[in-house]
Amino acid sequence: MARSTRGIYCCVAVALVAGLARPALALDPRYPDWPCQQLKVPEISIASVWTGPPIGSIDAAKPTDPKEVELVSRLAARRTPIEDARKLIADFMVGTREEKQEKAKRLIAGLYATLNAQRDEVMNGIERFSRKQKAMAEQIRSETEKIRQLQDQPGNDPAQNEALASQLSWQTRIFEDRRKSTSYVCDVPVLLEKRLFDLASAIQADIGADPPAK
Repeated sequence: MARSTRGIYCCVAVALVAGLARPALALDPRYPDWPCQQLKVPEISIASVWTGPPIGSIDAAKPTDPKEVELVSRLAARRTPIEDARKLIADFMVGTREEKQEKAKRLIAGLYATLNAQRDEVMNGIERFSRKQKAMAEQIRSETEKIRQLQDQPGNDPAQNEALASQLSWQTRIFEDRRKSTSYVCDVPVLLEKRLFDLASAIQADIGADPPAK
């Protein structure tokens, strides 16, 4: 039993060092719940993705026509391949240069608002996930200490120790599995920003504007 429990302790130590110490080095002090290696940028700057006609107020420029609103939804959806999105944009961007510019402003305003909101939702979810991981890590530490204290007591119940050790092993496995998924989740805000950049570039190409350098 002692050897088994010591093995559990080692497993816990490895999980906590790998799951907490390493991400902590990458945290921005301003965002203590942000676990990603990528720096947290709370909002995409429109200037970083759009160098086309000035938009002014994003909310005022967003499309209101149901067909244009549906187009924005299809373009923003990551399930729509970017090549298909470019074709949809090209089909929409027709007319005189002035008409194209007005269409472009409505389209980019809708995409910016939509993808920025999706990104914000994802980032809030990542931070909620991080807080849950911290709480679980603290619980694992507490359970580890509890087992150690029970082992040190004379006449301790081996069956109780074994049950606690089994529960601790299961908690540690869950903690570690969740930690491994963090890197994939952390990529989502970057992918959303890249999609907005690619869509903005496609819109600008169709009104004759040079795509923004990146």
